[in-house]
Amino acid sequence: MTEDSRKDLPPAAQRALAEAEARRKQAAMEKDPAEQGGPKGPEPTRYGDWERKGVCVDF
Repeated sequence: MTEDSRKDLPPAAQRALAEAEARRKQAAMEKDPAEQGGPKGPEPTRYGDWERKGVCVDF
């Protein structure tokens, strides 16, 4: 959405867009905490299965 088209919006909508943009910037700056005690290697849920002690468990 361009600045010109935002000027056509009511003040409440302009405030909502500004707040949403501020939340997106804040979320981008925050870093997720490191996982403790998780599996080593690639994320197992990405591949749809877990491997523990050589045994693969499919969900």
